This record gives sequence, C-alpha cells and structure tokens, in this order.
Amino acid sequence: MSPRHFLTLQDFSPTELRQLIQRAIELKTILKQGERYEPLKNKVLAILFTKSSTRTRVSLETAISQFGGNSIFLSPKDTQLGRGEPIEDTARVLSRMVDCVAIRTYAHEDIETFAQYSNSPVINALTDMCHPCQLLADVQTYIEQRGEIQGKRVAWVGDGNNVCHSYILAAQQFDFNLIIATPKGYEPNSALLAAAGDRIQVTHDPSEAVTDADWVNTDVWASMGQEDSHKKRLQVFEPYQVNSLLMSLAKPDAVFMHCLPAHRGEEVTADVMDSQQSVVWEQAENRLHSQKALLEFLLVK
Repeated sequence: MSPRHFLTLQDFSPTELRQLIQRAIELKTILKQGERYEPLKNKVLAILFTKSSTRTRVSLETAISQFGGNSIFLSPKDTQLGRGEPIEDTARVLSRMVDCVAIRTYAHEDIETFAQYSNSPVINALTDMCHPCQLLADVQTYIEQRGEIQGKRVAWVGDGNNVCHSYILAAQQFDFNLIIATPKGYEPNSALLAAAGDRIQVTHDPSEAVTDADWVNTDVWASMGQEDSHKKRLQVFEPYQVNSLLMSLAKPDAVFMHCLPAHRGEEVTADVMDSQQSVVWEQAENRLHSQKALLEFLLVK
C-alpha cells in the first residue's frame, strides 16, 4: 500500500484535518500532565533540510524523541544530493532505511518527486509554494484561544508568499474567510486564488483586510532566498506594517499571529508582538504538538 504524504493541506480531508487538530490538543494535555506516551518507539525520522530552520527542526526532533523514536538531521553537505545524486535515487534509498522523511527545500516540485519515489511518508516542512505544518499549529492555536474557526474572518497582511498560500488552502479546508492585503505585484499564486473562489478576497488596502477581523496574520517581507530584495521590499511593504492602529480595526477579541522569526519594527511593531492580542508564543509551541499529531497519524497503524 502506498504511504500517505503531507505535502499540502489538500492531502488530508477536512475531517482528517479537524481530527488531527483535536488530537494535537489532546497530546498537548498528555505531555503537560507528565504522562509518558511513546507510540513511535524505534521509529526513525529523517529530517532533510536545504533551508535553515529553528521552530520546524526543533519541533520535529522533539516530537519524535518524546514519542520514543529517533531523528537524523541531514543537510545537503551531509548527503549525496549535494554532489548531484538524483532526488529519485535518494528517495528510493532513504525511504528503505527510515520510517518517515521531513523535507524543507526551495522548489515544491522537488518534494513531489521525492514523495513519488518514497516508500515512507513524506512531510513538507516548507517549500517555496507552501508551509502546511505551520497551518496545523496556527489553526490549533486559534481553536484553543477562541473556539470554532468555521466562518471566521481571517486577515493576511503582507507578502503573498508560501505561508499565505497555505492560508488560502486552509480557508477551503477549515471553512473560514480569508482577506489578503498585499502590494500590487506581490499577490499570491493566481492558480491557487482561482481554485479557492470567492472564499478569498485580495485587496491592496490593509485597513480593509483587518477591519472586523477575528484573526490577523503577517510574515516577514523578505522570505528565505529573497534577501537581495530586502531593501526594496522595505519601501514597498511599509504601509503594510501591523501596528496598534491597524489592529484597532479588528474585533476587540481578535488574535494576532506571526509564524516567526519576526523583524520587529518592520512587518510588525513590538507593542503588537507583546500585546494581549498576540498569541505568537502559544502558536510557536503548538508546532510541537501539531507535528506530534501528524507523525502519529502517518506512522501509527
């Protein structure tokens, strides 16, 4: 039987995603109660990253460790991929030795190729197209903090990047309304927008997006690999800073999230990051719990 992969949120049904979120909340409780739960004893997770990481790497390594398993971290210089071995061959070999592979890379096509030839489940730990693991933690955080997400108004302010793409997919899977405020020329992938239909709105006015929002998100203005354009982006995105004035347009009980790392004083001000509305630290912690639920879903039969 072919393994299940988690390359985008669309790889799971809405019912499966909701079950996974609830399981993440349960696993969080189990951990905080001090109970030992090791369903993945002797399982091995390979973490194959060509991009740097803090939260994703630490949460994956901690997750498999707390579940009783082990992890192997591999960078390009540690493998034959860095010397030109085809992705297909690496996938065939690595997946015969480990139980699951988490990949963080640039081209989404590379992770699709790897999954096609892998005998073990593959997890997308971030590509230039999307970041589905982030959305598991984000939705978990909203549900914990405010309850049901269905029908809520969610605002994305900033670049139409890979995390924004996953928010577009999440709006379809979790049934919320997403309003994206981004400068002209920085809109999200047009095919994703077309597929999402009227559930997604795109505006160039951040005030329009945030007004009456239940949940406000942003991200850095220059993602990994875009450092050369950082100076230009500072000028283009300046009107899209999430500050206290912008947040005041959202509902009084709105939450603020940021997938981190944050550049305080650029895409978000320090007072918003540290405000009562901010749940960024809970959001970051939930990367651990949601990824434990994902590993359990993929590996516990």
